[in-house]
Order: sequence, then C-alpha cells, then structure tokens
Amino acid sequence: MSAKEIANELGLSNKTGAFKRSLQSLIQDGWLAYEIPDKPNSRLQKYRLTDLGKQVLAAKDKSIG
Repeated sequence: MSAKEIANELGLSNKTGAFKRSLQSLIQDGWLAYEIPDKPNSRLQKYRLTDLGKQVLAAKDKSIG
C-alpha cells in the first residue's frame, strides 16, 4: 500500500508529520518494509507488512476476539 492508502485506511484525511514519523518507526521496528528499498523517497514507494508485522497483527486479533 502507498502511504496515502495507509492514511486513508486509518481514517486520516492527509499524511501528517506524526503519521510519517510513525511509518518510519514501524519500518525501523521491522513491522513494515519498503517495496523499493533503494529509493525510500520515491513517489512510487509502497509498503508491505513483514512477517513480524503479520505475527503482531495476528496476536492482536486473537487478544481482541
């Protein structure tokens, strides 16, 4: 997903500075990864959930449900 698509899914009307910092934090923690790692500032950049990110979401879903 693109950053704009992620923001829309979260109910945000635009990409704020806090959103961008949070996105970077998720990348540094290994939950998200760049689709184009050589060009992190590309306008075509998309993000994907890593295996760790999938595990975290699965654990969260189990604890809620």
